[in-house]
Amino acid sequence: MIKNHFKIAWRSLTKRKGFAFINIFGLSLGFGCSILVFLFVSHHLRYDNFHANAERIYRVNTEEHRDIIDYEAAVPPGFANAFKQDYDYAEIVAKNVTKDDWLVTTENGTGKKQFKVDVAFTETGFFEIFNYPLIDGTNGAPISEPNTALITEQLANTIFGDTDPINQTFVLENSETIRVTGVLKDLPKTTLTQSQIFVSFETLKSYDEFTSSENWGGINSSLHCYVLMRPNQDIAQIEEQLKGYVQKFRPVHKNVHRYKLQQLSDVHFDKRYEGGMDPKTLWIFSFVGLFILIVASINFINISTAQSTYRSKEVGVRKVLGSFKGQLFWQFMAETFIICISALVLGAGLCLLALPSFNAVFDLELSFKELLNVKFFVFVLSILALVTFLSGSYPGAILTRIAPVLALKRKISQNDAGGYLTRKTLVVTQFVISIVLIIGTIVVGKQLKYAINSDLGFEKESIVMVEIPDDIESIKLQGLKDRITKNSGVEIVTACFASPGAGNNSWGTSVKFNNNPESEEFNLLVKAGDKNYLDVFNLKLVAGREFYEKDSVYEVIVNEDFVRKVGLSNPQEALDKSIIINGDLVKGRIVGVVADFHDEDFHSKINPIFIAPHPMLYTDLAIKINLANAKGALQHIEREWSAAFPDYIFEYAFLDDRVAQLYESEQRFLSLIGVFSGLAIFIGCLGIYGLILFFIVQKTKEIGIRKVLGGSIQHLVGIVVQDFFKLIIIAGLIAAPVAWYFMDRWLENFEYRTNISWWIFVVAVAVVMAITLITIIYQALKAALTNPIKSLRTE
Repeated sequence: MIKNHFKIAWRSLTKRKGFAFINIFGLSLGFGCSILVFLFVSHHLRYDNFHANAERIYRVNTEEHRDIIDYEAAVPPGFANAFKQDYDYAEIVAKNVTKDDWLVTTENGTGKKQFKVDVAFTETGFFEIFNYPLIDGTNGAPISEPNTALITEQLANTIFGDTDPINQTFVLENSETIRVTGVLKDLPKTTLTQSQIFVSFETLKSYDEFTSSENWGGINSSLHCYVLMRPNQDIAQIEEQLKGYVQKFRPVHKNVHRYKLQQLSDVHFDKRYEGGMDPKTLWIFSFVGLFILIVASINFINISTAQSTYRSKEVGVRKVLGSFKGQLFWQFMAETFIICISALVLGAGLCLLALPSFNAVFDLELSFKELLNVKFFVFVLSILALVTFLSGSYPGAILTRIAPVLALKRKISQNDAGGYLTRKTLVVTQFVISIVLIIGTIVVGKQLKYAINSDLGFEKESIVMVEIPDDIESIKLQGLKDRITKNSGVEIVTACFASPGAGNNSWGTSVKFNNNPESEEFNLLVKAGDKNYLDVFNLKLVAGREFYEKDSVYEVIVNEDFVRKVGLSNPQEALDKSIIINGDLVKGRIVGVVADFHDEDFHSKINPIFIAPHPMLYTDLAIKINLANAKGALQHIEREWSAAFPDYIFEYAFLDDRVAQLYESEQRFLSLIGVFSGLAIFIGCLGIYGLILFFIVQKTKEIGIRKVLGGSIQHLVGIVVQDFFKLIIIAGLIAAPVAWYFMDRWLENFEYRTNISWWIFVVAVAVVMAITLITIIYQALKAALTNPIKSLRTE
């Protein structure tokens, strides 16, 4: 019986190849999107779930409660040792300090090689907490001694080639010689740590005294503390007890710092603490994928019910010959299953073709190998069964209820053929989804354009950022700047730390202003720059003066928000006032006030900013160039820089590119919603094309009569088009409040946001109308131009 059902189903589908193609291709796009979404979501859900004790691993974070709450995925250097000594909650506690793009130098018979590598300085307990397999190396704790390191397998091949890496050496940051004591299996992309070199923590003392275990003076965002808790610990109770640490070790921050234990499974999804993925994005992905599948299923239902008119005689004959309703129903379900399984295979192929582009947009390395697991097969079988049932059950029920006499005479009304109102409702649902996605695309694009094109308060165009080595002598740095400016393509140069738009470099902090005995607590963004800093970035001075060549580190410039934060109404009032930061860590006298500028993306409000001419802090040269002579200027800069620092790798970046990177996640979100909007519209158009064929059959006689009575072609085309336009307008009225609600919620993530203009809704509806018109115009014209005699003979 089942075999017979599938034979007849196949024969039936081959008779209506056009409709079968529309159904299969539409559903394949839905299935393809679903598989892609599954890949993306499951990739992120796998983060760090492979560790043996993942549910007991925690990272200790710090909340800093000032005028706002600042979230740091770090703790003071002294925290880890104190926690180990004072409490018995944890089995293992380990510190990990990450350093990005550090210089690695090796020398062998073929000469010197240099690489930029992400490095972590790690306590041995780190590898007892996390399961990163060691594939080669010494037994026991391979990085317990100073100047020893583990490296990944890939890096070992890159640096040492076929040579056994064990006991080979390299030089780190042109300073310490490091000996390789082990090789780690390459770390998966789905793990928090992506360093390629793990150096013993003892070695860090040679580079960064701040990390001393006696230091409770501040928080370095690169210093992380991981804990393997003993089973069945009350985390909330532990966090309550940790409040005493601030009182004990850093009483000045007793009302500011809060230490929080964050479970490893939550780390990747918490954007407050540098998490890589916002859970809202996963939900949006999932829902949009579901909507695409719904649009494709609605297509199938509409076209299948519309075909009832064509298939009525077949149904009538089968009923007369003794077929039961159940047999007819399962016959149609067999057809639906064949379409769905074909669509699933084609969808998987389309997903495979789209995967490289998807990976490029989202900077991922997803592959179909990740689908070889039980969860995926359960997912695929579930959506296959669900789509088959939802898409096939209603049309199947419609077909089986047709009366044999009416079927044989082909006197099937629109209600008999699936319910006119039901079909309209489904079409409106398709249009609602498409309009909502279009509105979302426009709003996201509008916000991005607003953020990127707004006046940020500083110059970002034609500025080249070049990193300089640590602890460079002032005389050598000045000489380099002088030589760089001799090129006609170079306009002006400044040495600086944290350019405008550099993001959050908060020293957030206690501030004593104008010898006030009481300190104020607020986030303060600290920057450093020489006398050209304001000119290079075109910062507007609203009071006081710029830096002079003779200025010491005690002359400082602040922004307008700082002035407001300390309770002054006029920037002039701040001049010559003293400022003390974090006890006596930084002192200064205010000599100038600049207009506010955006240092972070538009998610964050403008914060108080402090700029000092402090050479010890300088990390970059900011070089304003003439873009007309950009190539020559860049070659000159590289030549002079390389001559000054022959042991380092020259790298540069344009400041406007760095600023654009602040909105990288929004750019990806725009790409996502834009592509899915296009898919929803395209799938909807496939369905409308199939539906218009049925609609024209229903209107054939009416069109013939109107033509005989003198109806123009425009009027006859309007008969076909008007019903769809009415549905689009209804869909627009439904979609508008839905889209406004969700996009307004999305915009709430921004401190500085565009508005949702009325024209966005009009454009979205107009786009759907235009695409629908293009889809149906050919069939509408064909019906209007048909000989009326032929139309009137139609039964």
